[in-house]
Amino acid sequence: MLFTIWIYLYAIILVIGSIFKLQKSKKLAKQPSNEEIRKTIFETPQRVSQKVLERTGTDVHVTGREKIPEGPVLYVANHQGLFDILAFLGYLGKPIGFIAKKEINKLPIISTWMGLLHCVFIDRQDRRQSVNAINQGIKNLKNGNSLVIFPEGTRSRGSELHPFKPGSLRLATKANVPIVPVTIDGTYKMLEEGKGRVKGSTIHMTIHHPIMPETYQELKSSDLAEKIQHIVQDGLPNNKGIIEDAEVAVETP
Repeated sequence: MLFTIWIYLYAIILVIGSIFKLQKSKKLAKQPSNEEIRKTIFETPQRVSQKVLERTGTDVHVTGREKIPEGPVLYVANHQGLFDILAFLGYLGKPIGFIAKKEINKLPIISTWMGLLHCVFIDRQDRRQSVNAINQGIKNLKNGNSLVIFPEGTRSRGSELHPFKPGSLRLATKANVPIVPVTIDGTYKMLEEGKGRVKGSTIHMTIHHPIMPETYQELKSSDLAEKIQHIVQDGLPNNKGIIEDAEVAVETP
């Protein structure tokens, strides 16, 4: 338990220590957005995430970065645990934002960084706000900012998958951007498996071939969700299958 407390304290210290870079990034964000500005702003969240994962003793292995197309994309991934977020931020190698639950918007410093990364905060209990959030996400993609979604809608806390919900795929279909399926494995061992106790793990992130608009525009949203789910599932080493569960709310970290 002492190790867990130390990791949380270490993360807090890093976040507080990012305030100076945060002020510089806020000034950068006022300039017309381009890829260089996005990369510069992203450097601090990326490095903080790497440092936290390194301090836990975790190794991260990424394959398939070369498959990521140029320009904004929607990354669609399974969601094993909370450390999925740090794995994506630290090791994907591209500036990204997330569709995140509104509670995170209350966290000082972190919420400001998330705003600079063009994350979208969503209230899963408010349908109108959820629609507005999805529309904001579509706008962000059209403006050149890539996003990550977890269409299971909740953490699987293991290697099995919850069914992928098709609703959030509107982000890609309405913005007309490529969809990049991503399989992540090993993050649940860091927190969820230990019932809240942090420990090191080995994370494997597999980036699959993109699904281009000219391909997915011909598919129904339910068929597209099923297609992506099978791609992601096939990337898991044990490929256990899908958890048969009740309907899950909107997809958020």
